[in-house]
Amino acid sequence: MPSRPSHPRPLYGAVRSSGRRLRPLALATASALAAAWMAPALAQDTSGDQAPKTLDSVVVTGSRLRRVDTETANPVVTVSREQITASGKATVGDLLQSLPSIAGNATNPYTNNGGGTGASTVSLRGLGDKRTLVLVNGTRLAYNDVNAIPASMIERIEVLSDGASAVYGSDAIGGVVNFILRERYEGVQFSTDFGTSAKSDGNRRNFSLTAGKAWDRGSLVGGLSYHNIDAVSAAERDYSKDALYLIDRQPVKQGSSATPTGSVNFNDGSAASTALASSNGCSRVTLNAGVSGMANASDFHCYNAANDSYNYQPYNLLQTPQKRTNAFLLGSLRLTDSVEAYINTWFSKTESSSVIAPIPIFANGDNFLVSADSYYNPFGVNFGTDRSTGTSYNDLNVRITGLGNRRYQYNTYNLQINPGLRGSFGQSSWQWDASLNYGHVKQKSINYGFLDYETFNQAVGPSFMDSDGTVKCGSAGNVIAGCTPVNIFNINDASSLSALQDMLVNPVNTSVYTVKQFEANANGNLFDLPAGTVSLAAGVSYRKESTSTQADPLWTGDENGLCGVIEYCASVLSGSFTVREAYAEALFPLLKDMPFVSSLNLSVGSRFSDYSSVGSKTNSKVSLEYRPVEDLLLRGTVSQVFRAPNISELYAGVAGDAATASDPCNGYTGGHDAACANVPTDGSYQQADGQVSGKASGAAIAGYQLQPETGKSYDVGFVYDPHWIEGLSLSADWWRINLEDTITQVSAQTVLNQCYANGGSAFCSLIHRNGNGTINYVAEPTVNLGKLWASGIDFNVGYRLPDTAWGRLTTSLNGTYLTRYDVLPDTTDPSTVTIHNLGKFTYSYGNFPRWRALGTVGWNLGDWSANWRIRYVGKTQIGSSDLDQSLSADADQAGVVRKIGAVVYNNLQVGYNVKPWHTRFEVGADNIGNKQPPLYYANNVGNANTDVATYDLLGRYYWARATVSF
Repeated sequence: MPSRPSHPRPLYGAVRSSGRRLRPLALATASALAAAWMAPALAQDTSGDQAPKTLDSVVVTGSRLRRVDTETANPVVTVSREQITASGKATVGDLLQSLPSIAGNATNPYTNNGGGTGASTVSLRGLGDKRTLVLVNGTRLAYNDVNAIPASMIERIEVLSDGASAVYGSDAIGGVVNFILRERYEGVQFSTDFGTSAKSDGNRRNFSLTAGKAWDRGSLVGGLSYHNIDAVSAAERDYSKDALYLIDRQPVKQGSSATPTGSVNFNDGSAASTALASSNGCSRVTLNAGVSGMANASDFHCYNAANDSYNYQPYNLLQTPQKRTNAFLLGSLRLTDSVEAYINTWFSKTESSSVIAPIPIFANGDNFLVSADSYYNPFGVNFGTDRSTGTSYNDLNVRITGLGNRRYQYNTYNLQINPGLRGSFGQSSWQWDASLNYGHVKQKSINYGFLDYETFNQAVGPSFMDSDGTVKCGSAGNVIAGCTPVNIFNINDASSLSALQDMLVNPVNTSVYTVKQFEANANGNLFDLPAGTVSLAAGVSYRKESTSTQADPLWTGDENGLCGVIEYCASVLSGSFTVREAYAEALFPLLKDMPFVSSLNLSVGSRFSDYSSVGSKTNSKVSLEYRPVEDLLLRGTVSQVFRAPNISELYAGVAGDAATASDPCNGYTGGHDAACANVPTDGSYQQADGQVSGKASGAAIAGYQLQPETGKSYDVGFVYDPHWIEGLSLSADWWRINLEDTITQVSAQTVLNQCYANGGSAFCSLIHRNGNGTINYVAEPTVNLGKLWASGIDFNVGYRLPDTAWGRLTTSLNGTYLTRYDVLPDTTDPSTVTIHNLGKFTYSYGNFPRWRALGTVGWNLGDWSANWRIRYVGKTQIGSSDLDQSLSADADQAGVVRKIGAVVYNNLQVGYNVKPWHTRFEVGADNIGNKQPPLYYANNVGNANTDVATYDLLGRYYWARATVSF
């Protein structure tokens, strides 16, 4: 039995740092495997003349060493199967994203713009999901969507909030989430649950069936599950039904300038356009209601953003729909007394979608030309861009509402198979494991509501009235056969819509990602020291990752992100890399049973990683565990961490990105020439806030050689389990993470802000403006560019009160206090401003309130149980009064700060066991206070006027579950 008290409390694991080269590390690995054949069985307990008895040792996430103690140098929080069930959450991702150590802007089913795949990712420390490693039984998850892991196969979830690259390799910077699977189960269990919001929407229906059989030499557990979650429209909630902007410190209902009536801007600087602006009394006009659009000024009025902009919000979703089918099989079979075969495999199919407003057309941003010689052009000047020459003319923005919404339909297939052998070396303490890991992820997206570029370009080009009374494309001497002209100045009239319907295309993209891995590990005892036994874990692995994307050439983006489809271009992604790794980790007991030293242990570890794509890297760690008395553990870890670029960051092609941004050059009067090239200096320039055209890409196509992110992770803390208060456990850990060469896909807003703040920044070359100063597009490549510093304090309190006649009561409180989150976006220029995210929300990085906490109170009495869950999100703000930060909550004024108050969510669950029926019933209510998310305004966020990664969007939600066991 473990030497520590056995009352329930959070589990804690291990991580460290020190540097090794490949040769000594490989020798250490070989020595460890050889020593396994001769090392004595030291992890045993003898009592009198009785035969040796092996202690119950385990591997806790954060270390490969087998330990008797579950409290080690690493801060690990465990979410048990019972807690997963009691939460009532529809997905595992929804549960994990409520943990206080998770922040930032990870994806979830609330993410509509930029989401819709049904996936939930995990961003520990707010460092991003790419810096959080997800494991299943210690093996890498092929697809980082934690919703794809069937909840019914999970025994517990261990969350390590510390850097662990020396143990697990790349990506384990913010920490590790390890899903531990069920090993043995006897019987059959069927469960179903239903849920709905207080507004009777967002319905969910879940079913699962699990069956298992265990016998002396093995076990088999399998299951099926089905989950169906309905969409919720943004129109169904008051806070999200309008596109709300904060302008001049006032909330304004203002949407996109791409409206069904069009936004026509005479701003190319030509004499003809200037005359038109003068004759209309303004430079921007829009169509009057109920007119043809062909009678020149009388059909148009001066554009007013408050009255004429398009409210796109009702067409978006607060919750994206998803249907998910899961199947899993977990099995083990003892082949001999010392060798066991096992297999863990699961499959998921997810059908999901996102829906956004009908397609907007930006003549300049989409690079098409509305000819001055069009029969329907009442103004006689060009609009848009001549793609053959690159010449830019006047702006024309219009939205084709008659074609319906744009919709992205995703079908994602995820298969992972992990077979292996494990066993022991004779009668020694040494154990070994050798396994294969194969993952195959296929995602097919069908994209509705888009237009064929070439046909549209012809339809809005030159046209004339023929002698037969019909309008034709081209000129009298050069008619374009098969082309039907479109009146873009009255785009939603019946004749134009009929022609546009014939131009609709539904691009289909199919991406395939595979991972193939072999791994061999061994761990056991080496020799005795006066304070205990030295133990070692070592191993080697080989991994190959590859991916490819298939798309019709018509919608495959070129080097400029342009293709044959308006407002949609696929990014071609193809490439692969291999990784060879070796690691070793050792535990040295230094002192034991001395005055003021109950125990003192030192752990060291090192891992060598050799990537075919970016070269080799060695990461190491060192940890110290000190118990001055048996009840108190003091611990500290220093680790080297790194993250190699993934396939998408390396090889993604150029793809269009409808980035949300505000142009800092609005009202420009001079002084920022690099950021505001071609922008008039008379203060008249205004580019409507909202979406701008972005061109995102990987590093390779931009000719950039990516390098791994590197840094250090520090953790110092304590665990206190006082024997004089049975059932109480306390812990706190101070942590700090420093990163260099951060891999970043630069956002359009960051590019604009940084160039405006510093005209010499490397970001300035990424801004592409038209001849009239308007933004054509902003390049958003993936590069090594910045530094990041984050620090904070985690604390945990758990207490199980003594049993009484009124039942058993357990309480826990987990919290995080953030003390720093700084990002230096550009290290190439000494004058680049460091972005201070602490206590703020920023579009590029997410939400970082100082305080987050999660409390639970559980009660059990006989067949009854109840659970109260309290989630606290601390106060935060948008914008900064420091003008150097270029952060403002206001679309038009610099330095405006909007304070966001703290939010508390309360969830309740009650359960009852009907033993004669072998059935358990549960009912629950989430967000019982019906808290609505705070307004962040559309000029600051990409979805729903709020931060969808942090707050609950649906309001009060009811659910019920029935579980029958046989």
